[in-house]
Amino acid sequence: MTQTIAPRVRTLVLLLLAAACALLAGAGPASAHAAVTGSDPGQGAVVDKAPARITLTFSEQVALSDDSLRVLDPEGKRVDTAEPATVSGTTYAVPLHPGLPDGTYTVAYQVVSADSHPVAGAYTFSIGAPSKTSVSVSGQSTDDGVVGWLYGFGRYVSYAGFIVMAGGAAFVLACWRRGSGVRPVQRFVVSGWVALTASTLALLLLRGSFTGSGKVSDVFDLSLLGQVLQTKSGAALVSRLLLLAAAALFIAVLFGAYDKREDAEEKRDLTFGLSIGGVVVAAGLAASWAMSEHASVGLQAGIAMPVDVLHLLAVAAWLGGLGALLVALFRAPADTPVDAPAVRRFSQVAFGSVLALIATGTYQSWRQLGSWSAFTDTRYGQLLLAKIALVAVLVGVAWISRRWTGRLAEPVPVEAPAVREKERVGAGAESAGDADIAAVGDGEAPVRSEGDSGRDTAAQPDSERAAQLARQQAARDAARQKRMRDADPSRFGLRRSVLAEAGIAVVLLAVTTVLTQTEPGRTEQEAKAATSASASSSADTGASGALTLNMPFDTGGEDGKGIVTIDVDPARVGGNEMHVYVERPNGRAFDIPEVKVEFTLKAKDIGPLPVVPDHIATGHWSANGVQIPMAGDWQVDVTVRTSDIDEVTVSKNAQIG
Repeated sequence: MTQTIAPRVRTLVLLLLAAACALLAGAGPASAHAAVTGSDPGQGAVVDKAPARITLTFSEQVALSDDSLRVLDPEGKRVDTAEPATVSGTTYAVPLHPGLPDGTYTVAYQVVSADSHPVAGAYTFSIGAPSKTSVSVSGQSTDDGVVGWLYGFGRYVSYAGFIVMAGGAAFVLACWRRGSGVRPVQRFVVSGWVALTASTLALLLLRGSFTGSGKVSDVFDLSLLGQVLQTKSGAALVSRLLLLAAAALFIAVLFGAYDKREDAEEKRDLTFGLSIGGVVVAAGLAASWAMSEHASVGLQAGIAMPVDVLHLLAVAAWLGGLGALLVALFRAPADTPVDAPAVRRFSQVAFGSVLALIATGTYQSWRQLGSWSAFTDTRYGQLLLAKIALVAVLVGVAWISRRWTGRLAEPVPVEAPAVREKERVGAGAESAGDADIAAVGDGEAPVRSEGDSGRDTAAQPDSERAAQLARQQAARDAARQKRMRDADPSRFGLRRSVLAEAGIAVVLLAVTTVLTQTEPGRTEQEAKAATSASASSSADTGASGALTLNMPFDTGGEDGKGIVTIDVDPARVGGNEMHVYVERPNGRAFDIPEVKVEFTLKAKDIGPLPVVPDHIATGHWSANGVQIPMAGDWQVDVTVRTSDIDEVTVSKNAQIG
């Protein structure tokens, strides 16, 4: 029966690994976690005169390099004059050469978001009128080619290595202490350590090229490596390597001194010490992800980071322990089989891990999505739904495994055949031994010398033959025990269900890795709202002559993000009616303590002309008789205050009159 299932096992595992790699390959390793929420000039805008600078606003703070913001003329030549700089909060700018000629210009950006992921893209605007351009906007993508794929694969291997190492060690200490002396289990845990160490070193080398040029030739550039070590991601990777040194010592003790310790009290004390040390090291390794990725930025980062650590530890305890159990069921020696109490203890650990995953996963989902619509309207939400479905299926299969575990404790009626088999083999071996001895005694006896040397020479074949028979008998006994164990239908059923669990876990890990590289649903929805606002904020003048400006803002405080809309009607010289609307990124109106508007015509050195509108309704302010003394390209500054200390000013230029 075991010989029949073995090829199927290998085929199933290979198929599951291929599915996981396919999911990973389609992940888009450079998916942006910070999104562009505003720009000036806006995407596709046509302005009358050349702007003095280009500004970009992101959904979170980003890291800039010398070439992070580039502005290219229609012939592909750079027209920016200095390194990009921070204007305020999440807004960044790069100055331009004065007096740029008319035509279509390309703004290309490549930055690193606060959660360590690269953000790249491009858009165009025109001065005077659109023109042909030799710059390909489609070429400015977030796809990093070979380096990006390698970096994504390295992240997958690092997660898998941590889960195998931490979960396998936890399985041995908490569920099956006899497993510390089982060689396949030892190799399983050590392979996790090797995979995590190798992938961490690879990520450290790939990081500079991944967030920069994307060229394979830059992977071993020591100057880039030096820059990486100064970043948050570089510090996290170095910390992980240092903790892996401590993990190596832990594994050496677990499979060395711990396995050889025979005194019960000493082994109990060592178990306690290893448990405390293992939890500390595992939590530190999990924190190396939390401190540099999604949990470290955005809402409630102080709460999100420890929740993320707990989430990753629960995943390791469940899936890593599951892998160790699978190895024990298929590869453990016949004289050291995994027993029913060990499987029951793991079932309890897995149940606690699932409860922890539900609690921490619910919080993470709320934090990263922010609304029910994000489940279906964003890629992050869709992947999260797939992950939830896989977890549900995994729990269902685990329930089946739990039923097999209960049956595993019941005696299997194979003892009588086993005794008969043992008596038959034993009798055969005894008769064979007697026959050999008789052959030596009755056949042609060996030539004997004088004295006792003849007896020694005759006894030597007898002792060698007896030793050979003993070895053969031991091999037959081991094989018979393995057949008896494999013939147990409960153990066979448990093997199949655990194998199915492990296969689902491989795909689940792939989906989780993709999630960590995908823009959170909350950010994606905010970016969509900002893009929609930008499309309608080109200072267009409709048939009625009304002017509408939409400007995203972020005061940096709690509930400090939104969109302020300025309507000026009829947008001409003389008296005008002005309306101000403040909305959340999801489009719902909300009130803020204060909003002020100023108009400045820099070409004529007029202004700023302040306007303080009156509050009319929720998220709505209005002012009548707003005087515009002269036609021109006016700068409209809006100051938004969301609390006593959180305030920001956003600006746009508009042709009035």
